[in-house]
Amino acid sequence: MPADYSHPTYSHPAPSHLVIPFSVCNGDGWLQAMKALPERREGGLTNLPRLLRGMKLVDTTSFEASSLSTPHERVLAKALGLPGCEAMPDGLLPWAAWQAAQTPGLQDQPGKAWAFITPCHWAMGREHASLSDPAALALTDVDAQTLLQAMQPYFETEGITLHPAAPDRWLAEGEIFRDLPTASIDRVMGRNVDAWLPAARKIKLLQNEMQMLLYTHPWNDERSAKRRQTVNSFWLSGTGALVQTPATCMPTPGVTLNRSLAPAAFTDDWAGHAQAWAALDAGDVAALLARQAAGESVRLSLCSESQALTFETSAPGLLTKIMHLLRPHGNLDVLFQLSKQ
Repeated sequence: MPADYSHPTYSHPAPSHLVIPFSVCNGDGWLQAMKALPERREGGLTNLPRLLRGMKLVDTTSFEASSLSTPHERVLAKALGLPGCEAMPDGLLPWAAWQAAQTPGLQDQPGKAWAFITPCHWAMGREHASLSDPAALALTDVDAQTLLQAMQPYFETEGITLHPAAPDRWLAEGEIFRDLPTASIDRVMGRNVDAWLPAARKIKLLQNEMQMLLYTHPWNDERSAKRRQTVNSFWLSGTGALVQTPATCMPTPGVTLNRSLAPAAFTDDWAGHAQAWAALDAGDVAALLARQAAGESVRLSLCSESQALTFETSAPGLLTKIMHLLRPHGNLDVLFQLSKQ
């Protein structure tokens, strides 16, 4: 599963609530690729229509495509029971604080403000810089330690302490993050970074300092010599503080965020997106359908850039069951209708 740099990624061997970001995309290219998938046989969407026919729509979340927080972040926050998530302002879903509350050695710091720091590569164009997929860097623990040693003193000057939660995403603690809205990295991938940068002057200063520091760093010189992508900046996300104690912040069992559609969506690879949908249909969607067929109540959230539809198992009557049997298995109306929102 692709890495997730906006918030924690959760997977459960037997999901009861499946959240699918980028399940629907804009444009005729995506629609054509999806409609070209075969029906009623391997390589197409056979399980999704069957799953949806046993469900009812229970929740709709809509935002502007320019919002800092994505619909799937909001859905995931609610599903995981992130304290106070429904009242959180745009760009202030405290994912980093939520993860810190579950991280050994950081759990005894309730009430503090946190952020995610993602080392990344900004591709420089003639008029603007765009954010490349951080997964392409393939950073190791040794890489992270080298970068942290170089960058930490600059962050400490601004009252920020870095913690290497993972090689490609760090936790940062600092009061500046408490009320600082930041954009989900999912909003920025492959796009001009200018419109999404935090407004705080200290953060802009740090961005400039890190670009100068990393431009001449020997570690980057070695990567360049090997024709590997360099780290020339960082992305800030998941900012804020928890409104309740860490004891309330344990993950909810059975919630799965599947990001397998994200890479193709970021690169407008619609044929790849359709193929990824077929694989997802045969994997997590099939698993959810099996649980539903066994009589369990399950949930599915289909998310686009501006909307999320959440469906839940319904208890159909006899007439509904008969109609389900008569309807064609290749019905993708829900996806296509969502794409028009």
